[in-house]
Amino acid sequence: MKKNISRFIQFTKQNFEITLLVFSLILLISLTHSYNSLKNAKKQNVYNIIENIYFKKTLNFYFDNLSPKYQNINHKITQGETLDKILFNYKVTKKEIKIIKKELAKKNNIQNLKIGLTIEFTIDKSNEKIIKFIFPLSRTKKIQLVKITNKDLFKSKEIIKNLNKKIILKEGIISQSLYKSAIDLDIKPNIIVEFARIYGFEVDFQRDIRKNDIYQIVYEVYEDEEGNIYESGNILYANLILSGQPNQLYYFDQKNNEGHFDINGKSIQKALMKTPINGARLSSSFGMRKHPISGFNKMHRGTDFAAPMNTPIMASGNGVITKAKWCGGGGNCIKIKHNSKYSTVYAHMSKFANGIKSGVRVKQGRIIGYVGSTGISTGPHLHYEVIVNGKKVNSQKLKLPSGKILLGKNRKLFEISRIKTDVLISELVISQP
Repeated sequence: MKKNISRFIQFTKQNFEITLLVFSLILLISLTHSYNSLKNAKKQNVYNIIENIYFKKTLNFYFDNLSPKYQNINHKITQGETLDKILFNYKVTKKEIKIIKKELAKKNNIQNLKIGLTIEFTIDKSNEKIIKFIFPLSRTKKIQLVKITNKDLFKSKEIIKNLNKKIILKEGIISQSLYKSAIDLDIKPNIIVEFARIYGFEVDFQRDIRKNDIYQIVYEVYEDEEGNIYESGNILYANLILSGQPNQLYYFDQKNNEGHFDINGKSIQKALMKTPINGARLSSSFGMRKHPISGFNKMHRGTDFAAPMNTPIMASGNGVITKAKWCGGGGNCIKIKHNSKYSTVYAHMSKFANGIKSGVRVKQGRIIGYVGSTGISTGPHLHYEVIVNGKKVNSQKLKLPSGKILLGKNRKLFEISRIKTDVLISELVISQP
């Protein structure tokens, strides 16, 4: 035995490299086997965890919650809307609407919604139920409803916000467009749209505006206690000076005569606005033309206004929407019947505004949709048609009836109001730094 051991030791010494190699190989095989055994065991453990029903439920829960669970909605109330219609458009169930209305009606009149104010609510997307609802009664008073956990009941709370009315005067020079100039002066977009609507009866914002024309706006804003502008009010005075010629308008709020009037007490409002869009370029007029896509000469029975994508489009007059859908080559289009004589069509929209659908009554100047390039179109623009007694006519040459003129007592009241506004403007000019 000892002799054999001695021989092995002697052999090892004589063949050291071979012995070391064999030993290393054996060690490597052993380690590899151990590693693979451990790896397979870990794989099996992971598989067992994944197949565990509780783990699956936990995993599904977290994946489900990767997408936003709650949807916050702010809806500005417009002419002719009801609470039922607003909530139904956001897919709130009839049962939920009934519960909310019942809670609100306990102490408040919810029949007459305040145009221009905003309804705020939050929807739990997992069950399509409202968990929070804020209903405006006025600019300063709201009712807040908060869902009681696991119950179809709400806890009601009154919110009163102290707002201060402030009158602002802005003056600007148009270098590129009215909209850009006004934005540079920090004028809110809704005031710019309202300013364009007021003058939309008389002014073609594409052809009548010149570089260095001047505008003045005096309007109301409502600030909270920290001085933050909460919302804007009426435009009290407007002046668009075109080629040196002033066009002054005064706001008059007498019952049944509310609106903007010129210095002679004549209403600016007519049956239809001259252009239903602000900051657009007349790209194709009414008449014969070579169609940009088909290449054939064809009668163009409308007016095209080129404008940036999603520029707001306004209803050019009061009326009822008779069509709001896909119109083939016209893309997304809207038709409004204003009265027995006038109708208008708006085509190639990118989308419709909230609450716009067939049967809805709209007020002149309301935003009904946004500029797009849907249907047969070479680029973003509005195709606008005016139909008089069933016949399409040139909107740019249409002679519309003049606005009403204030007479008698109303005229005297207007003159008093106008003088007060002029005094206010003088005070604002003097107070400016």
